[in-house]
Amino acid sequence: MAENEDGQEKSESPTEKKLSDARKKGQVARSKELGTMLIMLLSAAWFWWLGPGMVDDFKQIMTVGLSFDRDQSFDMKKAAELIFSQFWLAGLLTIPFMLAMLMMAVIANILVGGWLFSTEVFAPKFSKLNPISGIKRMFSMNALVELIKALLKFFLMAFLAILFVYNVLHELYSIGMTDVMPALGSAGEVLLKAFIVMSLGLIVIALIDVPYQLWKHSEDMKMTLQEVKEEYKQTEGSPEIKGRIRRMQREMAMRRMMQDVPKADVIITNPEHYAVALQYDDKNGSSAPIVLAMGIDFLAAQIRSIAQKNDIQIVRSPALARALYYNSEIGKQIPPTLFMAVAQILAMVFQLRDRKISKLPNFDDLSVPEELKQTP
Repeated sequence: MAENEDGQEKSESPTEKKLSDARKKGQVARSKELGTMLIMLLSAAWFWWLGPGMVDDFKQIMTVGLSFDRDQSFDMKKAAELIFSQFWLAGLLTIPFMLAMLMMAVIANILVGGWLFSTEVFAPKFSKLNPISGIKRMFSMNALVELIKALLKFFLMAFLAILFVYNVLHELYSIGMTDVMPALGSAGEVLLKAFIVMSLGLIVIALIDVPYQLWKHSEDMKMTLQEVKEEYKQTEGSPEIKGRIRRMQREMAMRRMMQDVPKADVIITNPEHYAVALQYDDKNGSSAPIVLAMGIDFLAAQIRSIAQKNDIQIVRSPALARALYYNSEIGKQIPPTLFMAVAQILAMVFQLRDRKISKLPNFDDLSVPEELKQTP
């Protein structure tokens, strides 16, 4: 199991933020062996199919470049023109090959880790100048793995080279007994075959290195339980701060709610445990009463106290008070199924306010829909 610098066990999978921050820093899985293998294979295929034509073209360039007359020998301008023209032709032959290699190098990097461009990679890291850190890296597990990979690559390439030479010994013997030009052609074919065989050998190394790099990156990205907690605090905020914010929000909402109680037309109570403050203003186009405030126990007592100080009528209706409390939201209209019950109370309250009646009737047994009733 991986550990961090403090020796803590990295047992947790990396979070999305950890992976995103790592990508911004250029820390993604990369396989140098895959890139080397693909570039070598493309080079081998290129020379296999286009090599003979390129050799003929270069032969012609060299023939023209070395076939010059007396004027070109003594005239620096003509000599420079000849040299530059041959260099230009040679460049035209090599540029497609170089572009193909560059494109393959980019594709090889994208295959593992995806496309990424990070400027932080170019930033100087003074920690790398620390000799102690350098010594630690030299004797780290990663350095040991890289050493093992290098040795395996060497032995594999050496084995393939010996095997190849053993199989082409008869061709090598025959080259020494032929004329120069045919011998050069045969030697070129042997070298090309050797290049292809060695390139194919890199496939084995890449097949081992790619899964290893993906696994290693996954292990490096793992986090300790403490790191996960710290990241959660940074992104979501600490539980203490979040709790304090929630308390402040509740207190602010409660203060706003209490400030609205004096605007109420009626307070419907249980009478002791529940209190709901309602307002009905038909002048503003309101089609139903709106809940300004509600609460139970201590909060209900505060609502009643404010109502008494502001001469707001308090009406006892236990079933309706409970139904309003459990089925309404502050700042919104009451449920349509309670319109009729509330309308009866408001009608009596408005008549009492206009002194059309001397006192309110008893609303203890006011009808409330069965589906909205709440047990005491």
